Formats: sequence, C-alpha cells, structure tokens
Amino acid sequence: MAKFIVEKAGPLHGEVVISGAKNAVLPILAATVLTDEICTIYDVPRLRDVDVMCRILRSLGKTVEEDYGNHTVIVSGSVNTSTIPYELVKKMRASFFVMGPLVAKTGAANIAQPGGCSIGSRPIDLHIKGLRKLGAKVVIEESLVDASAQQLTGDLVYLDFPSVGATENIMMAAALAKGTSIIENAAEEPEIVDLANFLNKMGAKIKGAGTDSIRIEGVESLHGTKHTVIPDRIETGTFMVAAAISRGNVLVRNCVSDHVRPVIAKLIECGASVSEEGDGIRVNAEGMHLKATSVKTMPYPGFPTDMQAPFMALLTTVEGTSTVNETVFENRFMHADELSRMGANIRVDGRTATVPGDKRPLTGAKVVSTDLRGGAALVLAGLVAEGTTEVGEIYHIERGYERFKEKLNQLGAKVIRVEDPQNDQ
Repeated sequence: MAKFIVEKAGPLHGEVVISGAKNAVLPILAATVLTDEICTIYDVPRLRDVDVMCRILRSLGKTVEEDYGNHTVIVSGSVNTSTIPYELVKKMRASFFVMGPLVAKTGAANIAQPGGCSIGSRPIDLHIKGLRKLGAKVVIEESLVDASAQQLTGDLVYLDFPSVGATENIMMAAALAKGTSIIENAAEEPEIVDLANFLNKMGAKIKGAGTDSIRIEGVESLHGTKHTVIPDRIETGTFMVAAAISRGNVLVRNCVSDHVRPVIAKLIECGASVSEEGDGIRVNAEGMHLKATSVKTMPYPGFPTDMQAPFMALLTTVEGTSTVNETVFENRFMHADELSRMGANIRVDGRTATVPGDKRPLTGAKVVSTDLRGGAALVLAGLVAEGTTEVGEIYHIERGYERFKEKLNQLGAKVIRVEDPQNDQ
C-alpha cells in the first residue's frame, strides 16, 4: 500500500494535459470481445482499472499488446472461454461490461458479481434485465451470474434508471442480436457516444447514442478498427477544481468543454473565471474570494456524481455555507468524515450535506481515501490545508487518475508518493 504526502503549496499555475477517459476506454476494451480482428485503441490512460480489463481480455483468450508509452492498446484474436476469473472480477466493477459482449459473441458468460468502490448500491439488475429482454437465460446462484443464449434477439428495453453501465452492456450485446433493439430511458453520457462510435466503426448500426432512446440494428459480425478515446471529463473537472481551490490560474488542455458544462457553471457561480482557449479551458481564481453555492448531482447532462467529492473539497474553502445533494448514489458522502478530520465540520443528513465555508481553515491530517473520487478530493484539500496531509489507500485514486501526482506537481503542488509499510498486505 502507498500514500500521498501533500504539503500546502500556494496557487497552482501552468498547463495540464488531460488523459483519455477511463469510463470510455473500459467498455471499449470490453467491446473488442465482439470481433476476432485487430482493434487498435489510442489515448489509453495507464491506470489500474485499464490493466485489470486487459488482464480480463487475456484470460478470455484475447491477445493484448499494451504500449503505454504511446498510450495505445492493440487487441486481437478470438475468445476461447466464457468464464472470467473471480480474482479479476473482484477488483473492478467494470469487469461486468464483458458479459453482454461474451453472450453475444460466444452464447455464454459466467461471471461473479463485480467489485469496485463502495459508494453505494450499484445493482446489476438492469444489466440482467436487458440481457433477458434480448433472449438470454440468466441464472444467479449466490454470487455467480451465468448467462446463455443460442441467439440474442432484438427487443425494446426500458431502463428504470438511466444506468450508464447497463446502457453500454445492452448496446454491445444488441450489436450482434438478430433484429432491432431499442433502449428507452438510456443514459446519455459522452462515454456512451464514444462506445457507439467505436462499435459503428466496427460495422455496428447504432443511432441515437447521447439521447434517451438508442436504436441498434443487429448485424451478423463486426470487424476490427482503430479508435481514439475521448478526453476524461472527470479528470478535466478535477483539475479545474484544483485551480479554483488553490486560487490559481490553470489551463486544462485536451478536453471537451461541452462535457463539463455543469462544472463550469458551478465554478462561475462560486466566482471563479472560466474561459475556453483552443482545445482547453482556463480556470482563474487568483486573488478571488469565492462564495458558496448549491450542488445537486444528476445523470448527464446534470452535475456528475463523480465530481461531487472534489467540488465538496472546494466548497469547504469558500465564503458562506453550501449544500450538496447526492441523488445518484446513496453512500457517496464517505469523504465528508475525512474532510471533517481536516477541520471542515461537514454535516450530513441522508443524501444532503451542509458544507460550512472558510471560517475555519483546513489543517493537515492523516486521512484515508474512501473511494476513487473521494481520494482525489482529499488530495485537493491537502493542497490548501495548513501543514501536512497524509492520504492513505491511494490505490483508489490510481484506479482512475493517470500520473495524478506528477500532473499536480508540474502545476506547483507539493505531493510525494511513499510506500506505507504499516499497511503492506
């Protein structure tokens, strides 16, 4: 186990380049199961989760070449098993993305219920409901999910909640189903559009991705292709917040402004200056007295739940009292207790957190990364806290942020990574 040691460093300045999107590349890698031909994927971030997905593909018989120096992964070959090892599934929730493609390609899939961050109930029932609507027989015994189908058949799938993962899993499975499938109340996230674009390059016939109704016309087979992953909008938002919380001036490059409109809007409400420059977004909060605002997480295009924790860290440093309402995950305030260790005094009542402003400046403390985005929030808080902040269990952070420490330090932060022998396992 390792930890970050964060020292107060003053305002951040300079430029930072955003990596490819973790939440886009994982389903795209899973989709390579749908073809035996070569798929070359560019702008792949070097992350723990990406490594796990590549290992899952290899366990299925695929050949995977990882060239992280060039941020490229090449996947080829056929699948020779329908079972994914539990030791890989337990590491990452996104391992379940492989189920839909496996059933569509091989007629079977056997997988344990997935692991990942403990941020609340993220049931796989919508994934299973969708596969069953497409004609798969799905049996759940204890923690194992077994799915089979001689031939998936297109159908109308209505999602009770616009789940990103379920939308993607059903879309991949439907790509090789017989006939036409329609996903109603589909999630609209940019990562779904990116996956649809990848599948269409492979020969799929998908329309409506990015809206709440996606139409998939099944085809007999898919071929190899080349694809560049979209920039990571959550990493983009995190560095925008890093600029604001440090009262710095940072140009965040290689990003899509349309993907982070809610974050831009809330930063402006707080009093920061946000402007678009070429392929980047500049956030300037130098010398500014930022003020409180209210945040309510919603499915895209609303304020992203993945940005709730970093933004909460920012709100502990502004004037006035803010409120944060979490509507997506019921257990996504675990970082609030850790921020309170640093003097934030956040009050949580159900799905609403009240965040007092900067009457009491943050102070360094030993805190624990509770999940991926909560861990990032603690590092951002450490940038402005008096003294030294130790953030433990940073494997959560390294699941989703490529070179997080290095990127912060090139902006003027003081973050070091050290092994923590007391937590070695």
